Amino acid sequence: MFRFFESLIDPYPGAVPETPPRRLLAFLFHYSRPLLPLLLAMTLLAALVSVVEVVFFAFMGELVDWLAQADRASFFADHGGRLLGMAALALVAFPLLVLGKSLVTHQSLFGNYPMRVRWLAHRYLLEQSLPFFQDEFAGRVSQKVMQTALAIRETVVKLMDVFVYVVVYFTGALILVGRSEAWLMAPLVIWLCGYLVLMRVFVPRLKHISMAQADARAQMTGRIVDSYTNIQTLKLFAHTQAEQAYARGAMDGFMATVHRQMRLVTQLTVTLQTLNSLLLVSMAGVAILAWHQSLISLGAIAVAIGLVMRLRMMSDWILWEVAGLFENLGTVQDGINTIAQAQAVSDAPGAPELSVERGEVRFDKVTFAYGHGPQVASVNATQGAAREAAVFDELSLTLRPGERVGLVGSSGAGKSTLVNLLLRFFDIDAGRILIDGQNIAGITQASLRRQIGMVTQDTSLLHRSIRDNIRYGRPDASEEEIIDAARRAHADTFIRQASDPQGRTGYDAHVGERGVKLSGGQRQRIAIARVLLKDAPILVLDEATSALDSEVEAAIQEQLYALMEGKTVIAIAHRLSTIAMLDRLVVMEQGRIVESGTHHELLAHGGTYAGLWQRQSGGFLGLDAPTEAAPPSTGDATAAELSTDPD
Repeated sequence: MFRFFESLIDPYPGAVPETPPRRLLAFLFHYSRPLLPLLLAMTLLAALVSVVEVVFFAFMGELVDWLAQADRASFFADHGGRLLGMAALALVAFPLLVLGKSLVTHQSLFGNYPMRVRWLAHRYLLEQSLPFFQDEFAGRVSQKVMQTALAIRETVVKLMDVFVYVVVYFTGALILVGRSEAWLMAPLVIWLCGYLVLMRVFVPRLKHISMAQADARAQMTGRIVDSYTNIQTLKLFAHTQAEQAYARGAMDGFMATVHRQMRLVTQLTVTLQTLNSLLLVSMAGVAILAWHQSLISLGAIAVAIGLVMRLRMMSDWILWEVAGLFENLGTVQDGINTIAQAQAVSDAPGAPELSVERGEVRFDKVTFAYGHGPQVASVNATQGAAREAAVFDELSLTLRPGERVGLVGSSGAGKSTLVNLLLRFFDIDAGRILIDGQNIAGITQASLRRQIGMVTQDTSLLHRSIRDNIRYGRPDASEEEIIDAARRAHADTFIRQASDPQGRTGYDAHVGERGVKLSGGQRQRIAIARVLLKDAPILVLDEATSALDSEVEAAIQEQLYALMEGKTVIAIAHRLSTIAMLDRLVVMEQGRIVESGTHHELLAHGGTYAGLWQRQSGGFLGLDAPTEAAPPSTGDATAAELSTDPD
């Protein structure tokens, strides 16, 4: 039975997540729409439970009157049928209703509902562009997903369950006491008016505080997680005290919202209990006066006082449920600001997969500026944000199939940006980027990145086993292929000696968050093994061997050169000796291509590249610099001398 109700909701739907709406009710409906049948069933069962409870109170009044007036000899003969019927209602029907409501609420909705929201929100956020995560704390984003999922469930359940229960129960109570004496309704109506005033005064204030508290909690979590993530930097600069102060600033902000909230709680509690006491005294007074005037029976008094005592207990629960509702609404509203952001880079509807047969890469009059792009432009326009200076202005560059091209230039020249645009981490403002004639803006991002293998300078590993990190390059790879890739990357030796605190060794050992348990060179070798295993037709090396010592670098260079065979390669390196043997070197300055040619051609040209080569010590085995290097150029080459598109 439990398993049946637990399986009524699929917490991991396979449909592609849509962009959530930014309006509150539409946002709630977006995540709740598939669950409406179960939510309605829960609401109906809650209404039936409240009706049965009111029937119990009505019968209690009748029972008091029977006991006061009935003849003991004929009591069971006169009322036995009703007593048995009510016993069946109490012992069979009522528990079955409670069981049904509990199964729908706890087995079907309680766990599956928020997990479904987390799953959809997480999948949607994974498709967000790189700048989205660069602008946010990872801990803050994860906190928003977790908090918002629970808040959505609590908001919808309170709206559809609690309020139906309360409305049915209170309406039944009014009818029940009014049937005996209309004046008995007066204290309930007056109490309800006072109760609504309390909610009108306190609940919105609690909502505003809860929104501030949710944001402060996420900020606090983000700062703490940031410290843990960068613990090596923290210890390296001995900034423990500064980090404590940084975290405490967020904690103080959170505590300020807690103190404001608790002050309201105290005021609300005292006011509510005073109002409840007034209800009890006024209802008892009206009931006694009515009995004194022979207007009602003892049973009616018992029902009235019993209902008041029940309402006293319920009122506290109801008010906190309402306060919790608005608190959750504040949390949801805060989560909308993060979760419902439109994706800056998204696939076109019906976008096909990228097919790479030759591997030609062409940048065709590409114009790009950070903080701009199709999605960001409208936001900047509404906020009055100025467009940043263009990194590229109609830049053109073609890599022939199988050509190995090195990008050279000082920091900020645009080398890494060019690679990021090829991977479509950002959308360009104008122009096209083509792979085998296919515009990457019109194909799926996943298929694009599957065809590109990349090793970056700052290697970040997943907090999983070494095997899982290498297999990330090709999930269907066999154990033999994983070990072969590790050997080719000269990583197998240290991997077999690896271990973790849980006793896992070798390829099963976990590497820690971002790979902190490994040295920079070890992380780099695992990243190279991952790309070797991926074996994509287009290869990008961004300072791929910068973290390696000279001996290991020389050994791995051989593997990388072998890997380059038959692939289109873009290699970025500040150490020119590592890319001097490539087919062509492209020199960039301030987003422009100023030189292009082989190592020997650029040295002979005596321009920017020759100057850079002269300033770097040493050379490259088998590549001899000219005996008399030409002096560095004093200006850019002419358009006739340099073509930004060699084809």
